[in-house]
Amino acid sequence: MSKEQKILIYTDGSSIGNPGPGGYGIVMKTDDGKLEKRFSQGFKRTTNNRMELMAVIEALKKIKNKNIPVEIYSDSKYVVDAINQNWIQKWIKNGFAKTKNPDLWKEFLKISKGLNYTMHWVKGHNNHPENEICDKLAVKAAKSDKLIPDKGFEEIENPPGKLF
Repeated sequence: MSKEQKILIYTDGSSIGNPGPGGYGIVMKTDDGKLEKRFSQGFKRTTNNRMELMAVIEALKKIKNKNIPVEIYSDSKYVVDAINQNWIQKWIKNGFAKTKNPDLWKEFLKISKGLNYTMHWVKGHNNHPENEICDKLAVKAAKSDKLIPDKGFEEIENPPGKLF
C-alpha cells in the first residue's frame, strides 16, 4: 500500500428491539478498490447505538499500519457527532458520568489513539452502496444463530451487586 493511499471504512449497527438481539456490519477497502473485506458479528442482547459504535471499534482494531489515513463512514449521528462535535472530550472531562456506553467509548479512545482518521456521516437507507451492504450484514448477524454476549451491555443491565 502506497503512502498516498487511504483505508475506507463503512459501518452499520442494528438491533431487533432496543434492547434486543443486535449485530454490526463492516466494509473495509482501499481507496483504489484493489482490496475489500467484510466483517460482521451478532450479539444476544444489546442496543442499536452500541452496535453502531462497536462496528467502528472493531474496524479500527483491524488496522495494522497506523500511518495510513482512514476515512470512516457511518449513518450513526450518535457516533459521528460524538467525535466530530467533541462530545467525547466533555465525557472524558466528567469521567464519563451519565454517559451512555462508557465501556465502548473508552475502548474507542484506546483503539483510535495514534490513528489518522476522519469521521463522515452518511444518510442511512438512502442507497449508499457500502452502507446498504453494512446494513444487510448487521441485520443478518443480529438474526444469526451464533450470537455472542455483549458483556458490556450485560454489566449495564446487571451491575455487580444487583440482586434482581
